[in-house]
Amino acid sequence: MSDLPSDNRLLSTLPLVARKRLCAAGESIELLPREILYEAGARLCHVYFPTGGLISTVTPAETCPGIEVDLVGREGMVGISLLMGVAESSLHHIVHGAGGALRISTAGFRRELKRSRALRSTLSRYACVNLYQLAQIAACIRFHTVEQRLARWLLMAYDRSPTAPLRATHLFLAIALGVRRPGITSAAVALQQAGLIHYSRGGITILDRAGLQARACGCYAAAGKMYERLLGPADGGISA
Repeated sequence: MSDLPSDNRLLSTLPLVARKRLCAAGESIELLPREILYEAGARLCHVYFPTGGLISTVTPAETCPGIEVDLVGREGMVGISLLMGVAESSLHHIVHGAGGALRISTAGFRRELKRSRALRSTLSRYACVNLYQLAQIAACIRFHTVEQRLARWLLMAYDRSPTAPLRATHLFLAIALGVRRPGITSAAVALQQAGLIHYSRGGITILDRAGLQARACGCYAAAGKMYERLLGPADGGISA
């Protein structure tokens, strides 16, 4: 294959032979906004390595629409539980931002896991990063302000799918962060008045990345350091 996807961080770290085999086992697709890849409890038929799209991972809840516990973009994948032999999704996976992805069938992915030690090693480290992020999100929800968490979310979203502007309504952000909509509005207004972002009709553009990072909670930088420690320096500013 002469045109191998290289925009996904996990794929780009693999040795060329392993990456060729993995890409040959899959197909390039376009993720569509609001497309539901998996409901919680659904059987995993495919794994996804986003190359441009953005996937929101939401934990189900009985009394509310749920809360976002992860964003998956070009730094990661959907379907990591197959590495542990679990072919069922425990979370909802919903496309938030349109873009490309490499999609591989469960059977093809398992076959490549057996063949490639490098693939197993890379994804094992990614799984550790994923567990760290989930634990960190729980602490972030409990201890940090809405403004800090919104700044962190915007930085994460841009890292994973660097399109301008980001598409996110106040309602979506309220659901994603598990807060009331007026709280998101107040936080967004504060960040815009500080000259850090521009918000208009559901589109958010980051104007001052360094300033926004200074307003974000320490979870953003800590997650990025963990990603780089286990998976190496990321190209293009990708941060976990």
